[in-house]
Amino acid sequence: MAFNFDQWIDRRHSDSVKWHKYGDRDVLPLWVADSDFRAPDCIISALQQRVEHGIFGYGDTPHELINIVIKRMAERYNWQVEAEWLVFLPGVVSGLNLSVRAFTGAGEGTIAPTPIYPPFRHAAKLADRSQLSLQMRLQQGRWLMDLEAAAPQLTGSEKLLMLCNPQNPGGTVYRRAELEAQLAFARRHDLIVCSDEIHCDLLLEPGVQHIPFASLSEDAARRSITLMSPSKTFNIAGLGASLAIIPDKDLRERFKRVRKGIVPDVDILALVAATAAWRDGQPWLDAQLDYLRENRDLLVARVNALDGLSMVAPEGSYLGWIDAHKLSVASPAIWFEKHGLGFSPGRDFGDDAFVRFNFGCTRATLNEAISRMERAVSTL
Repeated sequence: MAFNFDQWIDRRHSDSVKWHKYGDRDVLPLWVADSDFRAPDCIISALQQRVEHGIFGYGDTPHELINIVIKRMAERYNWQVEAEWLVFLPGVVSGLNLSVRAFTGAGEGTIAPTPIYPPFRHAAKLADRSQLSLQMRLQQGRWLMDLEAAAPQLTGSEKLLMLCNPQNPGGTVYRRAELEAQLAFARRHDLIVCSDEIHCDLLLEPGVQHIPFASLSEDAARRSITLMSPSKTFNIAGLGASLAIIPDKDLRERFKRVRKGIVPDVDILALVAATAAWRDGQPWLDAQLDYLRENRDLLVARVNALDGLSMVAPEGSYLGWIDAHKLSVASPAIWFEKHGLGFSPGRDFGDDAFVRFNFGCTRATLNEAISRMERAVSTL
């Protein structure tokens, strides 16, 4: 079956947050992590059938979706998940915030890598919790946490370790030994672990495998909350279908208690979309991964050919973390915007000398964006 990821769909006059940001300015939006690809026909068809029914009252999570999740975890990760472990949410970000509020109290803190997806930082701040940063360092072309350097900084008040795998924005897909080191760190300091695994299906590096943190061992499962979603994978983020997998009953009840009356149930159309995506979307996903892999390789080669810029190839996600330290500009994101490129500013992630490039776009858009980068750099 052929899928056309080169198809241009004009989002400038839709309700797109991504494309609305710059209004009528000639700025390519390459920031927020939704792609410009049309969702799979299997999802669109399932939504059309549900809409045709014409009644949209309160709904329960379909048993089919629960069974799909259980089967998916078993087949892809050899992880035996129970139905009662699943807590469906309208977004992974709400799961991050609920985890901070459920598993830390006043005067207690969180630990998170840096640079990191901004809601990790916001979740601690919004809950009035401290956050200790675990510095990511480039090691043999991969961004990894420096756990040894972090240990002396701990005060004993930290209760929650917040992980991201694949890592956003660095693109690292953690190997088993690296995850086991994270588990040993959590065990040594008696930490609960919230693992954001929203990009787990977007693996670009051949031979790399996603391993859910909670699947490492009974101890990992007992102390963890795993956040997953089809939203990034199938470009249905605006529908809001995600889930937390929480094996430990006490952690699960604490999480649900904090959620009660504040975070709503998942919209019925989102549940339909999630079911169709995980049930029928694999052929589309396989084709998308091939396309994204070519986009990634093109971007990496041309960025690294430019004076003042460098990036490593992300192993997962469609996000490129570009190092602009050597550009003689005060803020790379602001400077690139003046040259028609709307990147995510590195300062939002913890390092203003970087920009994040969303290459989940058509090849034509990618080539135009790279050409603008080349022209911009040539002016210096």
